[in-house]
Amino acid sequence: MEPELRSLLVISRQPPTSIAAREALDLALAAAAFGVPVSMLFMDAGVLQLLPGQESTLIEQKPVASNLQALPMFGVEDLFVCHHSLAERGLQPGRFVLNCKAVDSSEIATLLEHHDQVVTL
Repeated sequence: MEPELRSLLVISRQPPTSIAAREALDLALAAAAFGVPVSMLFMDAGVLQLLPGQESTLIEQKPVASNLQALPMFGVEDLFVCHHSLAERGLQPGRFVLNCKAVDSSEIATLLEHHDQVVTL
């Protein structure tokens, strides 16, 4: 039996009100629905998606918070956030709509190394 490919979605460039933010979540949910092991890493501006109270009315979409909260129900449970990106923005882990493990640069390097596919959005 062939080992499963593990995918890592790196959410780094999209603010929470962009259409691309929703597309990244849709990609994660779709992959998980087909049994693809998916992990997610939020870094740079991508950490802003984790904040509660995000408005997406500017792009005529529902807020992404409900989609984020659905990730563990679909089997996307390996959720990480870049500690440096949080510190740059004065954010604290634990105040997000999703429980993510804060990781430093060496842990991020290990994540990248242990995943077969890395998609940056």
